[in-house]
Amino acid sequence: MFPHEIEAPDESRWLLKALRESAHELESQLWGLDEDELRWRPSDDAMSLKEIAAHMRDCEEHFLETLELIVERDEPKLKAFDGDALVMDRDYQETDLFETLDEFTYLRHRSVNVLWGPALGEWDRKGRHPYLGPLTIAQLVRDQNEHDLEHLWQARNIRESLAQGAPSR
Repeated sequence: MFPHEIEAPDESRWLLKALRESAHELESQLWGLDEDELRWRPSDDAMSLKEIAAHMRDCEEHFLETLELIVERDEPKLKAFDGDALVMDRDYQETDLFETLDEFTYLRHRSVNVLWGPALGEWDRKGRHPYLGPLTIAQLVRDQNEHDLEHLWQARNIRESLAQGAPSR
């Protein structure tokens, strides 16, 4: 029925778009809230909006370092990273939110530039993770996108709870 075949969507294009938009989405979930709302946790084992933002910034820093390493070297050894441990190790509730968002946005911009640059056609390049084995740029980007989506979903749920009058702690 159609005169030409429809090409499969380019996954890298969609992932890059998602990565670019994540920083703006995070900022929109934090906009207009006061310090108590930004620090509020829906439960004792959940993160606040400030903690989510700082955690995403620190994970982005590691993501960027890993991307640059894979782009610059042939099958480099990658560092193990436990972003969840940083939530406990660092006092994210005391961070300056505007500084955190600026840093996250800057790091994300750099990550996207690496992916649009020399690495654009080389998403099959890989590094060797100590526990996970070989990891390609494509796998790292997919994982980072899923990580973003998980935390943006958490932020949206917190924002909705606050809009419905969740108590301050």
